[in-house]
Amino acid sequence: MAPINASFSAAVLSLVFLASSTAAFNITRILGEFSDFSTLNSLLSQTKLADEINRRQTITVLAVDNGAMGAISALPSDVQRKVLAVHVVLDYYDADKLRGIKNGSAMLTTMFQSTGQATNRMGFINYTRRADGVMMFGSAEPGASLTSQMVKSVASRPYNISVLQVSSAIVPPSIGSTDGSKAHAPENAHAKAPAPAPTPSTSKKPNAPAPAPAPSDDSSSDGPAAAPGPAADSPDADGPVADSPDADGPSADSPDADGPAGADAPADDSDDTAAATGRVVASAGLGVMALVFMGVSL
Repeated sequence: MAPINASFSAAVLSLVFLASSTAAFNITRILGEFSDFSTLNSLLSQTKLADEINRRQTITVLAVDNGAMGAISALPSDVQRKVLAVHVVLDYYDADKLRGIKNGSAMLTTMFQSTGQATNRMGFINYTRRADGVMMFGSAEPGASLTSQMVKSVASRPYNISVLQVSSAIVPPSIGSTDGSKAHAPENAHAKAPAPAPTPSTSKKPNAPAPAPAPSDDSSSDGPAAAPGPAADSPDADGPVADSPDADGPSADSPDADGPAGADAPADDSDDTAAATGRVVASAGLGVMALVFMGVSL
């Protein structure tokens, strides 16, 4: 009985040890054995996603080598974590299991789906095995393409963890925004950009010729000034001279006389008239005196 009990105890201990060893894995140590995945390994540690992977008992990691990690490294840190979570499938898949999928296609659930932040099927991956046997992966978000293909199996521990190398990062188109409306906000902002089109009102400066009457006033003022020119040749014959009544009479009666000469002509006529009147008065005076003298003499 004692040997049987000892054998049974040893078997139980070995099973417990085997169960604990298979259940516990460290993704950082696994990837640390391959220098081609150093960038991925570093980002998994920085984003604390490695800790969540290690707490799982069944997982598949779609690993991207250093040469293809630029598409993820260039993203903001919070978006990096989301994209990396898309590369962690919540089930065990190795090459043989993928080949055996019925109809050669399936939708795989990722760790990003479990965060509650995924929308519009961003937390799922589409898998398709082409007719030529190539295994393709891509985001299940509408409009996304199958752009990443499986390269090789890196490591596996059935049925707990499998690491498969894929050719390129799987980035859902709208993963940078958890709210679809925010993703369209930049488009609305550009659409509003045409609103500054009212600025053509400032471009109405070409219509500034409306104030152009200012120059036309100058030219029109020159026009009337030139019109009096024919009426008087002398610079003294301005508007005021034309308004004086004295200038009107002579200028109209005597076409030969200029303004000044016309002014003298009326002066000569008045002198002759005065002289004639004086002579008449003198003659009358003499007549009266003659009559008086004759009366006295009679």
